[in-house]
Amino acid sequence: MNKTILLGRLTKAPEIRYSQTNNIKVATFSLAVNRRFVKEGEEIQADFFNIVAYSKLADFAERFLKKGIQICVSGRLQTRNYEDKNGVRRYVTEIIAEEIYFADSFNKIENGNPPETISDDLKEKTEDDLVSDDELPF
Repeated sequence: MNKTILLGRLTKAPEIRYSQTNNIKVATFSLAVNRRFVKEGEEIQADFFNIVAYSKLADFAERFLKKGIQICVSGRLQTRNYEDKNGVRRYVTEIIAEEIYFADSFNKIENGNPPETISDDLKEKTEDDLVSDDELPF
């Protein structure tokens, strides 16, 4: 099984391009993930992972993901290789996104840099207003 789940913050807004072969939208971005343990006297360290999202997930990334937003990415780890201009074989390891979720609280997203498509009336609502007891599955 090849499954990766990461929780981190975007280091910059996603870069958008289209694939050369079949013109599919591709979003690439980097996720900074804090390491779980910190040695005494040292600052928190982070690992940086390259994420690739295709098609509708790339649309989502382009519309809603901004630098600094905390997200959870679920996907698969993939390694590819290519030959650079100088004929040197290069290897790239990246996470192919299958799901992306917001991990910041609604208030943090609202007060920081909210996604541009959140409507003004939605910004005024609290989490309790957005989910009623009738909609819960238990």
